[in-house]
Amino acid sequence: MTTATALLSAPAPLWARRAAHAIALCALPSGLWRIAMASGVYVGYSDRVLREVFDIPGWGIAYVVGLSVLTELAALLPLLLVTDRPSVLRPRVLGAVAWTASGVLLLGALWQLVVAFTVESQTYMTSAAAHTVWAVTFAPLFAVPFLLTAVTWSYTKRCRG
Repeated sequence: MTTATALLSAPAPLWARRAAHAIALCALPSGLWRIAMASGVYVGYSDRVLREVFDIPGWGIAYVVGLSVLTELAALLPLLLVTDRPSVLRPRVLGAVAWTASGVLLLGALWQLVVAFTVESQTYMTSAAAHTVWAVTFAPLFAVPFLLTAVTWSYTKRCRG
């Protein structure tokens, strides 16, 4: 038995496993919305705004799709905290990275709330319906910091346990 498996001898609780999977699902709607925007599907922005602000068509497509892929990959990382297999990283290092990510995501979520309610961010949308769809697709991302904190807490408890 290696040190990594000895430190994590207890399996992750079912609620932690479900929360880790929910994080990946929370990132999915916003990623699909971004990919739709990059594909030319009307998501509430005029063609002029897409060209001038987001550079779509152009390099903006690579940016938006790349951001969607990176977001989903990052959302899959909490699964490392609930797996029974030993990780490549030491448990304490993985725990420290997860706690740091929880804090950064919480600050990011608070910042996004500030940005979402500024006048500038609302002027680009062409209709209230499009703004509502945008809000519904990005709203699940606000649960991610709290879910990640809970999963990280469970992981840290199992490491000490």
